[in-house]
Amino acid sequence: MRPTPMKESKRGSIRVLFVCLGNICRSPLAQGVMEQQLKRAGLEDQVFVDSAGTAAYHVGEMPDSRAIEAAARRGIRIDGQRARQVNGDDFSAFDYICAMDADNLITLRSRCPTDEEARLHLLMDFAPGPGGQEVPDPYYGGEVGFEHALDLIDSAVEGLIQEIRSGLK
Repeated sequence: MRPTPMKESKRGSIRVLFVCLGNICRSPLAQGVMEQQLKRAGLEDQVFVDSAGTAAYHVGEMPDSRAIEAAARRGIRIDGQRARQVNGDDFSAFDYICAMDADNLITLRSRCPTDEEARLHLLMDFAPGPGGQEVPDPYYGGEVGFEHALDLIDSAVEGLIQEIRSGLK
């Protein structure tokens, strides 16, 4: 299990955590997309990115092989990530905690201290268009599901970076 970054960390003044159920498909993809876009924007040293799951099903495992392959087709490496479960320290350690769907957002809200709830978001609320959309879980689908998830994540991460950039100014 990776240690949770704490506020005192020198790397990244803003901290973002992506969350799905098992931390082997959507949230590792979101972490990889965010890291790639931050690098392109020259913000990689100002933002720390991580991912986690609300469940402990896959703790310590690599992302799903289909997620690794889909990310690699877009020039993103996620094979170095290992699944972990959200822990209590995450709610104060991260500035943005972005759930991939409403069910995981509900789970996060049930575990989150009331004074930290403003950090919780649905990732797709950062995408253009109406809020409240979800990144569907591609786990039980085929390659197309992973590509669709990546398209949605890419759009939402772009909006999240715009918000972060405006806050850094």
